[in-house]
This record gives sequence, structure tokens and C-alpha cells, in this order.
Amino acid sequence: MRLLQIVIVLIGISFITFALTYMSPGDPVRNMYTASGVMPTQEMIDATREELGLNKPFLTQYFTWLTNCLKGDFGKSYSLNKPVVELLASRLLPTLKLAFMSMCIMLILAVPMGVVSALYKDSWIDNLVKCITFFGCAMPNFWVGLLLMLAFCVKLRIFPVMASGGDFKSLFLPALTLAVAMTAKYTRQVRTAVLEELSQDYVIGAEARGVKRSKIIWLNVFPNALLPLITMLGLSIGSLLGGTSVVEVIFSYPGLGNLAVSAITSSDYNLIQGYVLWLSIIYMVVNLIVDMSYNFIDPRMRHKK
Repeated sequence: MRLLQIVIVLIGISFITFALTYMSPGDPVRNMYTASGVMPTQEMIDATREELGLNKPFLTQYFTWLTNCLKGDFGKSYSLNKPVVELLASRLLPTLKLAFMSMCIMLILAVPMGVVSALYKDSWIDNLVKCITFFGCAMPNFWVGLLLMLAFCVKLRIFPVMASGGDFKSLFLPALTLAVAMTAKYTRQVRTAVLEELSQDYVIGAEARGVKRSKIIWLNVFPNALLPLITMLGLSIGSLLGGTSVVEVIFSYPGLGNLAVSAITSSDYNLIQGYVLWLSIIYMVVNLIVDMSYNFIDPRMRHKK
């Protein structure tokens, strides 16, 4: 049933994406020639449109494109003159590296801060964490990225200005930029989840039996507070794969987001459509894996079935 829902959603996304690119202004054929340095005549444009099938009715174009997508053919990029699948595959690994490192930085910072903030509720530590998370949520990614670039690339010259996507130095600043806002959000979520678990009867009973508080927190409270965090992690992975465009452009990082911005500016419809469909598939698969993981993390979910 869940797989059927995924298929229906993907078909809907593909139709909406194709319709929006079809109605958008700009001529992809003219942009294709302009990108290659050729000034086309109207006869050349008409011939190319007929060759690519762009002069056919909307539904005919859509079903032809969808049929090719089911075969693994997303068409050819108008601006780069390469298969869309090849372009997306070459940029997927750098984006995965960036998403993985930003998630690691976020977890290293957010989990201890959230737990400590919950354990010392309403103390100066808790107020300090609240203040930090407030600023973390308020600062936009592009501003954080520019500040980090100014400090560590221009002034201190520790990291390169342009990120190649290969080594640790080129990955760290873009990943830290993405992790700032996520850390603030997850710290608050961890604090809320831990506080909710600390008020449960099993915690009071364990403390009454003389069980060490640290043991209660890490063996009972934290695992029970983990389930909502896993849901957020699944959503964050999807948003990281699709929402890193601004950061990738700022650091000239060779990822999917940077490729998508280039496709939009050049009206490369095939590349835009392939990008959206690819991310939709990845997002759906990640959330399906997260839902399936509930049964292994929380035994109560298995008993409900």
C-alpha cells in the first residue's frame, strides 16, 4: 500500500514539474544554441524543435517523457549537451558527502546540548542554550556562509574559498553552514523530547529504586526520545539533498544544488525535470526507510500491528 502511494505521488510530481517547465518563459532551443556560441536562425530553431519533439501537444510530450523516464532515460541537457542521468549521477556523490558531514556536525553538537539543557532546565546553562538556538534559527544560511567564508577563508586563510567537493577542507565550511540552523532546531527537539521522558512514571520509579540517574538517562530516557528525532532526520536528509543550492553556489561546490541553479538560469527543462524527479525518488525512499526503521528501534510499534 505504501509503495502504491509513492508511485501515485511520483506521477503527480512528474506531471506538475513537466507542466510548470512547459509553461515557463524562455525557449530551451534558443538557449541551447546560445550556450554553444551559435546565433541560430528561425529555420534552425524550428527544425531543432521538431527534432526534439517540442512542437508536439503538451500531453504527447509529457507521456513521451514519462515513458522514457521509466526506462531510465531523462533526456539530454540542452545547455551542457550531456545525458541528464550522467550529469545527476556525477553531482550526487558530492551532495551526499556534504549532507552526511553536515548531519554528523549537527548530531555532535545538538544531542549533548539538548540533553544538558533538559537536565539543567531553567538554569543559566538552559538559558544560554536557548539563546544560542534562537540565533541559530534566525540566521539565514547564505549569511552564515558568507560570515564563515570571510572569517576562515579571507582573514585566517584556513579553508579554500572555492570548495572542490573532494577533501575535508573543502567540505567543512559548507557543511558547517548547513549544520548551524539544523543544530538549533534539533537541540530544541532533543530538549523537548528528553523533558517529556523525564516526567514519565518509569523514571520516577527507577530513581526511587536507587538506579543511577546517568544510567536512566542514557539507557532509558534517550532511546525513548529517539523516535521523533529519527523522523526529523529523515526529513532533514531530503531537505539537505534538495535545499543546499544557496550554500553550494556561495562556496562554488559541485553538487546537485549548484547544477539545479545552472539549469534554471539556462532554462534547461530536461535537467530541471530530471533533478526534481530524482530528488523526489530519493526523498520518498529515505522516508520509507525511516518508517521501516521504527519497528527495529521501538518494539512498541510492532505490537501495535
